[in-house]
Amino acid sequence: MQIDHIGIAVRNLDGAISFYTDILGAELTDRYSNPASGVETHVAVIKAGQDVIELLSPTSPSSPIAAFLKQKGKGVHHIAYRVPDLDKAISELKEKGMTFLEHTYRTTHLGRRLIYMNPRHSEGVITEFCDYPEKTSF
Repeated sequence: MQIDHIGIAVRNLDGAISFYTDILGAELTDRYSNPASGVETHVAVIKAGQDVIELLSPTSPSSPIAAFLKQKGKGVHHIAYRVPDLDKAISELKEKGMTFLEHTYRTTHLGRRLIYMNPRHSEGVITEFCDYPEKTSF
């Protein structure tokens, strides 16, 4: 298992992109919107060296990112861990008593399969597990 990316909730996506690219010298590698119910998020993928940051901005008031911003404010939303096989990892973690937010299981346009673990297991840190069945890198 390794860290795949850090998700950061932002209120101003263009301003955040500018900070990471113009000030820190990172590279914007992708930008897209996910209109799916329960997601409703604009995403900007930033590559900083070998590390990846996803900047997340809500597209509607019902977006989980909108709820996060309202409750906790802008900042780190989640840490994503890449596993070799998501289904196997979920099974093994369930055997250890971990539970998941089953409604979050999905495949992104990048081919990444993901699910969020219930944050009660990780001291409130939102934890994503993901794999890339068709790719070997982000």
